[in-house]
Amino acid sequence: MPDHDFRAQRLHVADDLSAGGSLALAPEQAHYVANVIRLPVGGTVLVFNGRDGEWLAARAAGGKREVRLDIVRQTRPQPQSPTLEFAFAPLKHARLDYMVQKAVEMGAGILSPVITRFTQVTRVNLDRMGANAVEAAEQCGILSIPQVAAPQPLAGWLAALPPERVLVFCDEAAPEADPIKALRAAPPGPASVLIGPEGGFSPDERALIAPRAITLSLGPRILRADTAAVAALALVEAARGGNAGGQ
Repeated sequence: MPDHDFRAQRLHVADDLSAGGSLALAPEQAHYVANVIRLPVGGTVLVFNGRDGEWLAARAAGGKREVRLDIVRQTRPQPQSPTLEFAFAPLKHARLDYMVQKAVEMGAGILSPVITRFTQVTRVNLDRMGANAVEAAEQCGILSIPQVAAPQPLAGWLAALPPERVLVFCDEAAPEADPIKALRAAPPGPASVLIGPEGGFSPDERALIAPRAITLSLGPRILRADTAAVAALALVEAARGGNAGGQ
C-alpha cells in the first residue's frame, strides 16, 4: 500500500468524486463529522467511494445541521479491485461482524455466505455485512469495497465457481502438511478461500469439495471459524501475494 496518513479521518460516500466538486453528507455522517470528530469549517477529511480513488475534502460553511464538503484534490488513485473471494458458513452476529471486518482487512474482494449442512445461521443480514465491510475499509485505508454475495447452498456455490479460480479448502480433518508449499505449487490466478461452520463439514460435503480444491490443514488445533478465517487468508496472501487477488 502507498504511503498513507493513518491519523486522517476517512469517510466512504456514495457520491461521484472529482476535483472542484462538493457533496452534502447524509444525516448520520453529518452528525459524525460535526458532533463526534468536531471537524471545523476548513478542516479536512479523506473521502472515497470505491470507484474514484481517495480525495481530500474540506468542510464548507453551512447550516447547523447541514455538512457540506468541497473536494480539494485526489490523494490516491483507485486501484484494481481485489479478486480474492472469502466463502464462509455464516456465524452469529458478533462473530460474523468480526469475521467480515478481518476478511476485508486481509484483502478479500468478494464475500460469499455459503450454507452447509451444519451451518447454524441460515438468515444473513447483507446490509449489516456491507456496513461492516465499509467500516473496515474506512479504518484500514482500503479503497475498494468488497462485493457481498447473496447466501447460497454449498453445492450451488461450487457448481458456479469459475474453473480458473483456485479453491483453497481449509479442513480440520486434513493431514498436517506445509500449507505455504501447497499454495505456492498451485496454478496462478484468482483464489477462493472456503471456511466451514463451527460443526465442520459432513463427509458428503468433503467428498464434493475435495476433487476441486487444494485442501489445507491449519495446524494441530481446532480453530473457531472466525480465527480460521484470519489464519487462512493470511496464509493465502503470504504464499500467493498478487495471485490471491489482494489489494
